[in-house]
Amino acid sequence: VFQHMFKADCHFINGTEKVRYVQRYIYNRQMWAMFDSDVGHYVGFTPYGESWARNWNSNPVIMERQRTAVDWYCRYNYELGAPFSVERR
Repeated sequence: VFQHMFKADCHFINGTEKVRYVQRYIYNRQMWAMFDSDVGHYVGFTPYGESWARNWNSNPVIMERQRTAVDWYCRYNYELGAPFSVERR
C-alpha cells in the first residue's frame, strides 16, 4: 500500500511569542520535502523532493504564503484553540 501524506505543524514556545511552522511531505513513510519557517525555504530529501523544493523556492507567491503561515495559520489557530487546550491545564 502506497501512502502519500501532508502534515503541517505549529510549535508554540511561550504562547505566541516564538512560533515555528513546519510543513512535511511524506511518501511511504519517507519524508521527501519539508518547509520550516525557521529556515525560510523548502528543503528536499530525495531527488524528487529536491526538484520540487527548487520549483517551490523559485516561486515568489508560494514562498510569501509559506513565510507568512506563522501568522495566518499558527497564531490564528492558537487563538481559537487556546481556551480548550492551554487554559484547561
